[in-house]
Amino acid sequence: SMCMLNTVVNPMLNTLGGGGNKGNQLIQFGGSLNSLSATIVPVLVGYLIGEVTADTAISDADPALFIAMGVFALAFVIIIFSDIPEPELEAARKNPQPEEKTMESVSKALSHKNLVFGVIAIFLYVGIEVGIPNIANLYMTSSEVGISAGVAGTVVGMYWLLMLIGRLLGGAIGAKVSSKVMMTFVSALAIIFILVGMFLPETFVKFPAISSDLSFSLVDIPLGVVFFVLCGLCTSVMWGAIFNLSVEGLGKYTSIASGLFMVMVCGGGVLPVLQGAVADRFGFIDSYWVLVAALAYILIFALFLSKPNSADNTAASSEELADDRGNDLV
Repeated sequence: SMCMLNTVVNPMLNTLGGGGNKGNQLIQFGGSLNSLSATIVPVLVGYLIGEVTADTAISDADPALFIAMGVFALAFVIIIFSDIPEPELEAARKNPQPEEKTMESVSKALSHKNLVFGVIAIFLYVGIEVGIPNIANLYMTSSEVGISAGVAGTVVGMYWLLMLIGRLLGGAIGAKVSSKVMMTFVSALAIIFILVGMFLPETFVKFPAISSDLSFSLVDIPLGVVFFVLCGLCTSVMWGAIFNLSVEGLGKYTSIASGLFMVMVCGGGVLPVLQGAVADRFGFIDSYWVLVAALAYILIFALFLSKPNSADNTAASSEELADDRGNDLV
């Protein structure tokens, strides 16, 4: 159900923003709320359940489940009574067309090259988002570095906090900065951060970390890990920017694209396995070359592969013109 919810939310936010920079801004704000929930909920659930002992039962989590049901019920009521525009459905009512089969719709959606390249980009992005903190955590807790699992976990928590901050910043400037410019900048910066982190000497520095109760402390970590953690600022805005660039010119096939994106989150399970295999053979630090290569593809996608076909733009313009004429007649 959560996958279905995400499939609907991204195109809905893009539509409410009218696409383009404004649509990107709303997606970034939506992502920031997602990150905020991911930060708060574990702490809230831990508070509600309390200390885990031998007497702890599943029923102790009931208050958290009731809160979750209340949140879903509130969202249901808000959506029911909200006037959310559905331009593709309205256009279909005015100009009825023969209903397409599902596979036919998917095939037509994939005829847009920017979507095909974007699907690959989102696959790699999710792997990057997961791989950066995962390997950093394993590296810090290895015998090579010797940091305790608790301290390493708090450092990784800062990565996710920086993702929240990055999405808030992305939402604040999203209406003024195009998705292409945003993607180009953050992907290039992420490559620089990772390369710097890989080649810095293993000097330990003090770093602010966040614990599960949201308290801050200073911990000693390798300087290179600091730059890996800073990548959270870069990965934070990639999902929304890749989505916007991929669906440009798709029109009624935007929902199909959103579904394909949710399928491609499997990259979060595939790429870390590949990176882990490289880490086993060549070491944790050298495994980041896998992510550098993935980020290089995303940078190339932003610069050269995200441009819709001219035919796509023409078709989209024709649809908008037809809608405008229909509105004028009404």
